[in-house]
Amino acid sequence: MSALSGKTIAVLATDGFEQVELDKPVDAMRKAGATVHIVAPEAGDIQGFEHHDKGRKVGVDKTLGDVSADDYDGLVLPGGVINPDALRLEEKAISFIGAFAKADKPIAAICHGPWTLIDAGIAKGHKLTSWPSLKTDLMNAGAEWVDETVVIDGKLVTSRNPDDLPAFCDGIIKVFGAA
Repeated sequence: MSALSGKTIAVLATDGFEQVELDKPVDAMRKAGATVHIVAPEAGDIQGFEHHDKGRKVGVDKTLGDVSADDYDGLVLPGGVINPDALRLEEKAISFIGAFAKADKPIAAICHGPWTLIDAGIAKGHKLTSWPSLKTDLMNAGAEWVDETVVIDGKLVTSRNPDDLPAFCDGIIKVFGAA
């Protein structure tokens, strides 16, 4: 039996997500047996980026208006600068993220993805990592920021950048599988 068999995981993203930070976790979770839905504020396709250059578009499976945290066993938040910055302004996105924490469900965020944890009120009191430019924001929100490949704090999994993806994916499988 695969580690995530029977689990349904949401990946919340919008235009400007870092391509590899969505693609690699989705592939890893599906290989581990999970059903994965790409959730976004709007239907259609969302535009990925490879650093500063446009990547490929990814189809949206569900919109924020059609889902709730009750529909899922866990949540993944890819980075990219534009993606989490835009999601921070979406009330439904922040409520969706916060609902996972309130329900004690696992959340994984990489690179700039932890920005949304601040707005959802989740960062305070947790040990987290992220892209280095978020260090002060996360610390000001009450998190303990560390420069490590992957940080697992309860049901929160965070990583710094695309180089950390193997450890990030392993952390997702471990934490989401145990939940």
